[in-house]
Amino acid sequence: MAREIGVPHPRLSLPAKRLSKEGQGDDLAAFQRWLEEAIPMVGHLGITDMAWQGDTLVWHLQLAPNLNDKGTGFGGSLAAQTTLIGWCWTTLWLRAHGRGQDVVVATASQRFVAPVTTDYRLECVPENADGPEQLRERLNSKGKGRIALIQRLYAGDTLCLEAEGVYAVLPES
Repeated sequence: MAREIGVPHPRLSLPAKRLSKEGQGDDLAAFQRWLEEAIPMVGHLGITDMAWQGDTLVWHLQLAPNLNDKGTGFGGSLAAQTTLIGWCWTTLWLRAHGRGQDVVVATASQRFVAPVTTDYRLECVPENADGPEQLRERLNSKGKGRIALIQRLYAGDTLCLEAEGVYAVLPES
């Protein structure tokens, strides 16, 4: 389906079961297919796998579609991926808690530590262990909230990029 500017993409139905507190209720392969339709550039990022490890969302990605002119990871592509995985973490967490609210990035920053020279993994985790509980409380009391997340990109065991973002959950429309 081709996307039209200014026309929201249809929401993905909420998962039938809420399986865990970390946001692990979705079929991640189905979520990724929906994501590639909803955000067309996602299909070009080289995501090969999405998985949960505890409260950490982990992606495995191919370097080839994200190369720069020097033959290493393109900073703009990597920055977009860190922003996107945070949005996905928040969206999946909401879905696992039966909430279909919209998520937007409020702030994002990146620190590039080493060049990316091979396929890589990207991890996203709450900045504070109590962040998800604080978000839940805020959503229950105010209908909206924010969560701070940390993203780390590794090529093998080498930390190449560390990012942080604050994601805002908008009130139900």
